Amino acid sequence: MKLANLNGRAVLITEDGAVDVADASNGRFGSDPQSLFDEWAAFAEWAATTASGTTHGAAAAVAFDAQSLGAPVPRPRQVFAIGLNYAEHAAEAGYPPDTMPVTFTKFSSSIVGPDTVVELPDGHVDWEVELVIVIGRDAHKVDRESAWDHIAGLTIGQDISERITQLQGSAPQFSLGKSFPGFGPTGPWLVTPDELPDRDDLAISCSLSGESMQSSRTSMMLYDVPELLVRISAVCPLLPGDIIFSGTPSGIGNRRTPQRFIQPDDVLVSEIEGIGALTTRFTAGA
Repeated sequence: MKLANLNGRAVLITEDGAVDVADASNGRFGSDPQSLFDEWAAFAEWAATTASGTTHGAAAAVAFDAQSLGAPVPRPRQVFAIGLNYAEHAAEAGYPPDTMPVTFTKFSSSIVGPDTVVELPDGHVDWEVELVIVIGRDAHKVDRESAWDHIAGLTIGQDISERITQLQGSAPQFSLGKSFPGFGPTGPWLVTPDELPDRDDLAISCSLSGESMQSSRTSMMLYDVPELLVRISAVCPLLPGDIIFSGTPSGIGNRRTPQRFIQPDDVLVSEIEGIGALTTRFTAGA
């Protein structure tokens, strides 16, 4: 299943277009994409019976403009983000692998959808393509064996960072430097794990204005998806609709020689195998 946010309404993406969830379910499920996570099991069961290319209730699959897609999880209650989760990125950043994943937050006001235009603040704005995990049911003190059962699906994210804000002072301001408006692009849609070629091993990459910047596989994570749920949920109860930015591979701008940062008119394209691509465009600040 592919679940998207089209003009603020929940839709299923099929081979023939978008099917409006509220119309197709005759009101059984609401139009707000965020509301679906609170009854994910029932929704997923209903969606699994939805045959591609047919009429469902009062809805039929219709063509749609990808530029009208919003964040598949528009208002997460909790946003977790993981640092230094790929060995090559930890090495380029000068940190040895730790015994606990580096965990911080991106404030939810930074979350936007695919094909977004972001106004650049002053400073050094950097990119970090990431697999984003979406929680489908309450998860507290979960074990590895059941971790995937708590996941609604996966999407693509960019953990955009302004490095001066992030690193200034005697203690870094990770969350603040990563939460300017538009600094959490996600999308283009949520994909359930059963749709993926291998949920534990997906190609992940990004390019900046046509130049390849990052390329790896999610199997290279130091802490894979189940382990992240184990470690985080041991401390924080995870709630339906929460999202986790799971870390980035090597190739970020502030570790290049010379350093490279995002400039006005740059176009950032992020891709993950089996999910698709999201595009973020940048403009000069006012």
